[in-house]
Amino acid sequence: MIQTPYLLFLGDAPDHLAAKVAQGIKDWNPDVAVGQLRMDGCQADVGLPDLTLEEAKAQGAKTLVIGVANRGGYISAAWKEVIVEAIRMGYDVASGLHNLLREEKELQSAARVNGRTLHDVRIPSVAYPIANGKKRSGKRCLAIGTDCSVGKMYTGLAMDAEMQKRGMKSTFRPTGQTGILITGGGVPLDAVIADFMAGAVEYLTPDNDPDHWDHIEGQGSLYHVSYSGVTMALIHGGQPDAIVLAHEPTRTHMRGLPDYPIPSLEDLRDMVLPIARIANPRVQITGVSVNTKALADADAEACLKEIEDRMGLPTVDPYRHGAAKLVDALADI
Repeated sequence: MIQTPYLLFLGDAPDHLAAKVAQGIKDWNPDVAVGQLRMDGCQADVGLPDLTLEEAKAQGAKTLVIGVANRGGYISAAWKEVIVEAIRMGYDVASGLHNLLREEKELQSAARVNGRTLHDVRIPSVAYPIANGKKRSGKRCLAIGTDCSVGKMYTGLAMDAEMQKRGMKSTFRPTGQTGILITGGGVPLDAVIADFMAGAVEYLTPDNDPDHWDHIEGQGSLYHVSYSGVTMALIHGGQPDAIVLAHEPTRTHMRGLPDYPIPSLEDLRDMVLPIARIANPRVQITGVSVNTKALADADAEACLKEIEDRMGLPTVDPYRHGAAKLVDALADI
C-alpha cells in the first residue's frame, strides 16, 4: 500500500498538462495531498500550498508522488537529486512514469540504505489473459478523445460520482497511473504487453449486475499516432455499451505532434462507431464531454451549446458543470 498523505512533486514541468497526475489527485482526492513541490522553472501549479520537503514532512507527508507525466516518462538528473534527498528524509516514493524508480541505481541504493519503499504503479501486477471477446454481464461506458489529455479520466470519474450520488451501481475502472493513484487500484494499461492489453481490460471489467455501470478510464486517441494502440485495446477489451466523445476545443494540433491536426468530433464519431461495433454491435454514442477549462464562463456556455446543436448529443463539461446530462443519456441503454 502507498502511504498517505502525499507531497506532489511537479519538478520542472514545462506546462500545466505535464502535471496532470498531480492535478488529477488534487481534483479527485485532495485529502491525501498536503502540498506541492516545484523546482525552479516549473510552469505548472495545481493549486496546493508550495512546500519544501522539510515543511511537508512536518505536516505528516509520507510519500513523494511524482506528479508529472512527461513525454517518454523519464527521470532527469535534477529530479534525482530531489528524490534522493526525500528518501534520506524518510519519504517513500511513488511514480507512474515509464522510466521506473527501481531501475535507477541512485534511487534504489538510497531506498535500501534508508529502509524506504519505491512504488512503480506502472508495473502490471497480474498475468493478464489474451482477450476472448466474450460478452460480459453489466454495462460499460468509455470516453474516447479527439486527443490525449482532454478529460477522459475526469469524464469517467464525474459520471461515476454522479451515479454514486443517485444510489446507482457504478464503479470507476482506472487504466492509467493517475487513476490508480487516486483510487488505489486498476490496470496500468500502457505498460501491458500489446497482445494482452485488451485482455487486461476484460479482466478489469468482469461480469457484474445487469444494472451496474463500469466507467472505464480512457487513454490516448485513435487519431494520435503515438498512442492509438492503447485506445483500440480499450474499445475492444471494454466492449462499451456507451461511448462519450471527449474534446478540448482550444487545441490546434495533437499533443506533442504539431504536424497532426485535431480531428473534428464528427470525424471521431464516424471513426469510432464501426470499430466499437466489432466487439459490441449495440454500442451507442451517448454524449460529448468538453474540457472548457481554458474558456471563460460565457465562452464555455457558447461552445457547449454549439457542439450540442451540431452533434445532436448531450454536451457538457462534467467537471465544471456536473455529469448529470451524461448520466441521464444512459437511461435507455
